[in-house]
Amino acid sequence: MAELSQSNFFLNFRKIKKWPSRDQWKQFFKILTKGQKIKFFILLLLALISFAFLSITFYFKNTKIEPAFGGIYVEGMVGQPQFINPIYSSANDVDRDLVQLIFSGLIEYDQEGNLYPGLAQGLPEAKEEGKVFEITLKENLVWDDEKPLTADDIIFTIKTIQNADYNSPLRPVWIGVEVEKISDKTIRFRLKNPSASFIENLTLKIIPKHIWQDIPFSNFRLAAYNLTPVGSGPFKFKEIKQENINDIKFIKSVTLTRNPNYFLSAPKIQEITFYFFDTEENLLKESKKNEIKGFSMTSIKNYNASKNNNFSEKHLSQPRYFAVFFNPEKSKALSQIEVRKALNYGTNKKEILDKIFSGQGKIVDSPVLPEFYDFSDPSIIYEFDIEKAKEILNKAGFVETPEGTREKIVRKEADFSFKNDLKTGSQGKEVEELQKCLAKDPGVYSEGKITGFFANSTKEAVIKFQEKYAKEILEPGGFKEGTGMVGKATRDKLNELCTKPIEEILSLKISLATVDQPMMIEIANILKEQWKALGVNIEIKNFNISALETDIIKKRDYDMLLFGEFLGSIPDPYPFWHSAQKKDPGQNLALYENKNVDKILEEARQTLDSTIRAEKYQEFQNLLIEDAPVVFLCDPDYIYFVSNEVMGIDIKKIVDPSKRFANIENWYIFTKRVWK
Repeated sequence: MAELSQSNFFLNFRKIKKWPSRDQWKQFFKILTKGQKIKFFILLLLALISFAFLSITFYFKNTKIEPAFGGIYVEGMVGQPQFINPIYSSANDVDRDLVQLIFSGLIEYDQEGNLYPGLAQGLPEAKEEGKVFEITLKENLVWDDEKPLTADDIIFTIKTIQNADYNSPLRPVWIGVEVEKISDKTIRFRLKNPSASFIENLTLKIIPKHIWQDIPFSNFRLAAYNLTPVGSGPFKFKEIKQENINDIKFIKSVTLTRNPNYFLSAPKIQEITFYFFDTEENLLKESKKNEIKGFSMTSIKNYNASKNNNFSEKHLSQPRYFAVFFNPEKSKALSQIEVRKALNYGTNKKEILDKIFSGQGKIVDSPVLPEFYDFSDPSIIYEFDIEKAKEILNKAGFVETPEGTREKIVRKEADFSFKNDLKTGSQGKEVEELQKCLAKDPGVYSEGKITGFFANSTKEAVIKFQEKYAKEILEPGGFKEGTGMVGKATRDKLNELCTKPIEEILSLKISLATVDQPMMIEIANILKEQWKALGVNIEIKNFNISALETDIIKKRDYDMLLFGEFLGSIPDPYPFWHSAQKKDPGQNLALYENKNVDKILEEARQTLDSTIRAEKYQEFQNLLIEDAPVVFLCDPDYIYFVSNEVMGIDIKKIVDPSKRFANIENWYIFTKRVWK
């Protein structure tokens, strides 16, 4: 009966043409049994779940996640800001990082290390066979104080750098470049010689003329704007916090905020705060509190301790290398190619990469970094071979001493020898040397006067000399007594006694200069131990970076120099290896000189054909490696620890650490869903 009643109910329900009233709905549950009610609610729940599932599926299929504006990014750094000013910032890592965010260049780097237009409308095209470049600025450019940014600012920046009074470290790059204003938005650059790599100079960050033009050069470094800058980058200066420690002021933090007037896409992150620490250890302690969202480490010990599940590691490639540069003008041992090659074969680069950088990076064998620039590997590679290194030194005459070092006896001809006949009345250098030689024997030349004039006293001394060595001088010629004239037989005996070849002991005791930083000192100590096995005694001399650059590198006052060199996005070995760059401000740290290499570098720099340039650099690297003026070591990755909260970081190649912020506009902390 219950089943029949239920069937009749639903049949009658279908016949209803008018929607039931509220009172009728109230009666609905009264006509259902308990079991029917349970079934109804189960069906209703399933229907609601299905509706919710379909709605959510529809929503997710038709929406997408996008970065949302907002959030604060906090980074920890070792060091202190000094000049947040592109004119001086290249000398300080902290300054470079802040300048990267606050200022803009005509050209910028993307996340692959490639060049793209910044303030300029496009990449400049070379004219007049690479001697002239022109750029046009984008429309409606302004500084973060809303003043217009024009060609005058670009010209002011470059001329300030070129002026020696301002002592900018960038000056060598801009010497000889003429800059000319064509209009408020167009600038022309004219070079003395064509340069395919000049475009990279235009990544220079520009400073505002209206801020700096009235500040004399004597006050430029003291100006408050060096720490409260006005720029045109994605972020602008907000505040600086300082603290007193033992009555000395230290900068605790600098905060930047999003620049609403930035000419490219607005950054997603609202603020960036940098906290500054005196050591990596203190920075590491602070990072454990999870208040810092980004940092990097150079010490391998600190790198291993930095691993944290809350941070992801970004391994970034850089066009740089660490190397030991030989100075053959300071060290006689290093002037010998056999010693230089032995040191190359005796260097275990993998050990350095593993111990100092935990294997994070690449071994370097060439000055043009074939892997980074997609060139071919060099034809010569000095694979680690300690026995081959010893064999080279043995063949070169360097023998081991009881102390375990090596030395070589080098015989050189005397600086002077008797070549001419001399007699009474002769005068000059040879007579002077004759008198010195005769005076060594008081029984021959008791008077011993050195006058440079062949007088009777000199003649008498020559006679005594000839008669003393009569068997060698007089008898072969049939003479029984001295003649007092210096002929061939007399000259031969004089040369034998007074102009003997000079013997010099060439020892493999060499000093190695480097910067006073834990990582560099650790590398130096490993090299010292590796080369000790060859019989080379290394004395390590470390200097603070300022003293190293001004007193050691600038004066080329080192036997060997352990140092790092940064290249650019466009390879240009000219500044590092052309003989014209041997002296400061050139960067030829090995004082390398090879006429064929000079010619190749000049031609490669001037050609605009990238294929031809690559061929010439291939030839250059092979010639240089054959001459062995340096031991290339490795190119460690730049490892950047970033909180998992921070997204949108897509950097792979950087030309220097500050370029990790190259796509800062795309970084974000918050997300939102929007309809497709």
